[in-house]
Amino acid sequence: MNLTEHLKALNDIDLADLDLDNIGNWPVALKAILLLILYGLILFAGFYLHVEALKETLAGNVQQEEKLRQEFEQKAFEAANLDIYKAQLVEMELRFGELLAQLPSETEVPSLLEDITGKGELNGLRIKRIDLLEEQAEAFFIELPIAIEAAGSYHDLGAFISGMASLPRIVTLHDFKVTVDAKTSPLLDMSILAKTYRYREGKESE
Repeated sequence: MNLTEHLKALNDIDLADLDLDNIGNWPVALKAILLLILYGLILFAGFYLHVEALKETLAGNVQQEEKLRQEFEQKAFEAANLDIYKAQLVEMELRFGELLAQLPSETEVPSLLEDITGKGELNGLRIKRIDLLEEQAEAFFIELPIAIEAAGSYHDLGAFISGMASLPRIVTLHDFKVTVDAKTSPLLDMSILAKTYRYREGKESE
């Protein structure tokens, strides 16, 4: 049967008479058309899935390229500024060393208490109490609180407070309390909490 006869056979087909459960008995031309349609659908589906996979791969490659570009720019910037970073690191190490030098070691704490006592007496105060309280461990340093009680005139107390800043070690002052005692008037009673610090190192940091 030639093409003309196949086309004529198609024209004579009544679609209502076709049985989907018996495709094998369909005319050859109609089966060929059905196969072409199925083949086209398969090609289209395969092409669509392949293109979608390529799009996802491309998107991933674009993101990776952007990430690598940013990393390259960052490393290029760091390389260009390496000498500056080294200089800053040296400066930070020197500064850190200077700060550590201002923190008393365990053996220097008694001398610090003597310095505070001497500073008070030099400014005319009567030191009633100066006690080292329990240490408070922080992440990178140990806090050493010192309770101070003294009596003196308003100006003597002010001079003592100002003089604490000239101590060779770092000392911070907290919880000021000044009261008037009729028995010692015109002197004032002052209680204050001084804190100094030392760096945690070795087993103390564990």
